[in-house]
Amino acid sequence: MKIRLLSTAAVVALAVAGGAIAAGNPMVGGAPMYANKNIIQNAVNSKDHTTLVAAVKAGGLVDTLQGPGPFTVFAPTNAAFAALPAGTVDTLLKPENKTTLDKILTYHVVAGRLDSGMLDQQIANGGGKVMLKTVQGEPLTVQGSGKNLTLTDEKGGTARITIADVYQSNGVIQVVDRVLMPN
Repeated sequence: MKIRLLSTAAVVALAVAGGAIAAGNPMVGGAPMYANKNIIQNAVNSKDHTTLVAAVKAGGLVDTLQGPGPFTVFAPTNAAFAALPAGTVDTLLKPENKTTLDKILTYHVVAGRLDSGMLDQQIANGGGKVMLKTVQGEPLTVQGSGKNLTLTDEKGGTARITIADVYQSNGVIQVVDRVLMPN
């Protein structure tokens, strides 16, 4: 009996063909992102999203983001949360502030799978910008093109997509550098 060893390239090709890793899916927070895993299963592995994961758990949104979706999540990094005024995150994570926390978190989620190509098309059709209705109910404005997209929240704050098009089994993650705030 002959044993045939596969090259690293062959193993990667098989993994991609089997749907384990989306072709071209970027690493996020030092972790590979798998197209066959849902948003939560991937997010918990990113060292850059531990605050977001803690907030999602405190807000009771884990089951929702593990659901079928599809969802587009504008995922703030730990640095984005750290840029908030001192004590804000600790205050939001308290059980008595769950309603406010959920309002902020759901403001980062849009129904559908909106990758940068789809956003580009909507921006072009909208004359240079598109208003997205968030799950929270208030709009986000997106401008720019390609992988250089900027979001503006209802309070006038802006966030830049720093890692675009991280495909998940139930949507897509767009990593952002600021926490977006609804009214």
